[in-house]
Amino acid sequence: MRSSDVFLVLALAMLTLFGASFADAARGVAAARHGLAAKAEMVEQLGLTDLVLFTEARYTRHPSQADLHSAFQDHPFALDHFPSGSLLPPPLLNGPSS
Repeated sequence: MRSSDVFLVLALAMLTLFGASFADAARGVAAARHGLAAKAEMVEQLGLTDLVLFTEARYTRHPSQADLHSAFQDHPFALDHFPSGSLLPPPLLNGPSS
């Protein structure tokens, strides 16, 4: 067997697995729809607020409800203790325009 034949067999196997991953994802989404509807109903009944993005710092839990200086609660030049602070941009000064 030539090395080009080995490459073609491996490429075909990888493409088959790649396609199977999309089929598995579609099956998983279809299975999760019922649970998602139940969670949406629970959020409606309990009157929950914003989505919690991170569980670390109070200014990354609910960005719409964070004050501007909570990230610098120790002092203005303090390094951020939590990695989520580098993933979330600082809040807008005037708030979002609606």
